[in-house]
Amino acid sequence: MENSLITNIQKYSIHDGEGTRTTVFFKGCLLSCKWCHNPETQSYKKGLLFYAERCTGCRACMEECPQDAVSVKDGKVFTEAGRCTGYETCIDICVNNVREICGKTYGIQELTAELQKDQIFYETSHGGVTLSGGEVLARDLDYVENLMKCLKRRGIRINVDTCGAVPWQAIERVLPYTDVFLFDTKVMESEKHRFYTGRDNKEILENLEKLSAAGVGIWIRIPVVGGVNDSEEEIKLIGEFLRDKRIRAEQVNLLPYHNTGSGKYGRVGMEYEGKDFYTPDEAEMKLLQKTLQNYINYPVYIGG
Repeated sequence: MENSLITNIQKYSIHDGEGTRTTVFFKGCLLSCKWCHNPETQSYKKGLLFYAERCTGCRACMEECPQDAVSVKDGKVFTEAGRCTGYETCIDICVNNVREICGKTYGIQELTAELQKDQIFYETSHGGVTLSGGEVLARDLDYVENLMKCLKRRGIRINVDTCGAVPWQAIERVLPYTDVFLFDTKVMESEKHRFYTGRDNKEILENLEKLSAAGVGIWIRIPVVGGVNDSEEEIKLIGEFLRDKRIRAEQVNLLPYHNTGSGKYGRVGMEYEGKDFYTPDEAEMKLLQKTLQNYINYPVYIGG
């Protein structure tokens, strides 16, 4: 495939690996985490973002939509996703910019040129590009591999931010071009993992073991979600796994949950299921940090 859907190119990122980075958010993910900060990246297809607060109820989009995909609820218009086929008539007709396209197609050379613009910042900070999502390794691997080759030829360091819920062959294919894998670990109990993410974690944990054996750079990232995995018992289970499986990593990052992505759900026609989640306080995070550090000999940090 010569093109891929990208939802965002975030420049000057300092939370996706070492140094100053540009993070590329690919569209499409095999998980559907209830606390996902980027729900617009879950679907593999181009979609619409709907900003209800901008809508004045003029119904111009409703009258022009060729699929009758626009309806009215509580005086506001909304798009029925099952009917919408992406003609974008509603975007062109609206003077209030109520809708935006979610997902832009980039060719490899086009994306490479965009990422190369900030190469001086990568070089001076030991930074680079982080490929994220969604799940970059669930996209077309011909595209991903060729993009990585282009970046490497230009001397750009590459991190891959992955949930690990992909076939090992996908990870193996990008190993030669990846400097560091940012690898998510959420909960250890399989059915609990399925409940909160939509899939069990058997493949994820197996992939982490294989990555460790391959000797590649790994940063393990644990989103600490209040009410889900913020107990000492949960963190001990993760620590036991890392110790018993002799997982080799450069560091672990405990990432406190925040709900800044919750406002996006309505814009993509989804319901946010994390209303009962909360952010662990500083004392709790330090306790979890100390608990996990007892099991491993590489550093545990709070935050990214």
